[in-house]
Amino acid sequence: MEATAWPPPIAHLGYDQVLSILHLLPAESVLSFAVTCRAFHAWASSDALWEALCRRDWGARAAAALAERRRGVPWRRIYAEVALLGALSARRIPVKGASPRPRASHSLNLVAGWLVLFGGGCEGGRHLADTWVTYVGNGVGNRSSNVFSWQQLDSGTLSGRFGHSCSLVGDALVLFGGINDQGQRLNDTWIGQIICEESHRMRISWRLLEVGPFAPSPRGAHAACCVDDKFIVIHGGIGLYGGRLGDTWLLDLSNGLQSGSWRQVGDTEPLPLSRSGHTLTWIGGTRMVLFGGRGSEFDVLNDVWLLDISERYPKWKEIKYDLSSVLGEMPFPRVGHSATLVFGGKILVYGGEDSQRRRKDDFWILDLPALLQVESGSKKMKKRMWKKLRIDGQCPNYRSFHGACVDTSGCCVYIFGGMVDSPVHPSEASGLRFDGQLYQVEIVLHL
Repeated sequence: MEATAWPPPIAHLGYDQVLSILHLLPAESVLSFAVTCRAFHAWASSDALWEALCRRDWGARAAAALAERRRGVPWRRIYAEVALLGALSARRIPVKGASPRPRASHSLNLVAGWLVLFGGGCEGGRHLADTWVTYVGNGVGNRSSNVFSWQQLDSGTLSGRFGHSCSLVGDALVLFGGINDQGQRLNDTWIGQIICEESHRMRISWRLLEVGPFAPSPRGAHAACCVDDKFIVIHGGIGLYGGRLGDTWLLDLSNGLQSGSWRQVGDTEPLPLSRSGHTLTWIGGTRMVLFGGRGSEFDVLNDVWLLDISERYPKWKEIKYDLSSVLGEMPFPRVGHSATLVFGGKILVYGGEDSQRRRKDDFWILDLPALLQVESGSKKMKKRMWKKLRIDGQCPNYRSFHGACVDTSGCCVYIFGGMVDSPVHPSEASGLRFDGQLYQVEIVLHL
């Protein structure tokens, strides 16, 4: 007697029930579902479904920015374009009027449509204490002008420094630490309140944040990021007497920026090596990614670590990979680079320098879905973690210790300053010089 071929249980579910399940699956699983039969292919190709997946995976702001540009292009194709991202477009932004002095190891943030530049170091090892702002708008296609104008603001009592961190918390800035031109390491914490007075005019009110009796030791060239507008996490840096640090601290800002409290976290082995000039990038939720930097023996690194602060005792986890299997498919070791979270679940890494102080001009993306699958034990995703991007237009030249930040849509990155290569003259010990140009880098999608 022949066995009866029964349809799979999912065939008994209605369209709405299947769609609710597909909303919960990774995009790769939805695509696998689509090839099982014609009916499932039609269901899995729903434009509403893929729009929901874009919003879930990239955030509402990024999806809204794409909605303005897509011109009827199906959301499934947009998702594929982002997954296969291969190019960026760059331009040097012309500036009218006075401009900030060339510098490096400064901070650059985008808040309420304004680029905010503070401090840094310039020729002669001198620190800077100036604050400059320029209005750029709130997203792709919403720029105020193709020519920008810088305005210098009063920095108030905030002292000059370089190698500090400055993180965006809502519409405020939280600045920590740094080094002044006497070589003094700092461990003060400042709040910068953004006050928009009228169209294209603003000011910043800086004040010391009360943090109680505990604080990280004085340092500069550390890495920092903001987690969900509630916490600041810092790691490493250069401490007293020039030693590299490897500690991790969390600043709790649950009191609404009126006060904060520091505590040390993530001190259970394994731990990232002590380092400086590295990056720490928030990737959503309570997780962040550490990349690169210069170690205690002045070796330059390209290791990747994850930290989740949701646990009672947060632990670092290294994302290990066999270098022989990914050689040429991941960035070379670097320090003084930038790493910004852009839309599509990707970290954009740019520039930096190697152990011989050779500066770089390459752009790489670290794919977060692939990284998290590698963390879970998937070996086949290791070659998909990193991808080098082509850059079209006016590419920023080789540089390190520049400033970089991303707009609210996650589509556009601004880059300012840094140390760049220069022709060596007989009177110079090296070809080092500081840059004062502003660049705009956008993700290229063929929509």
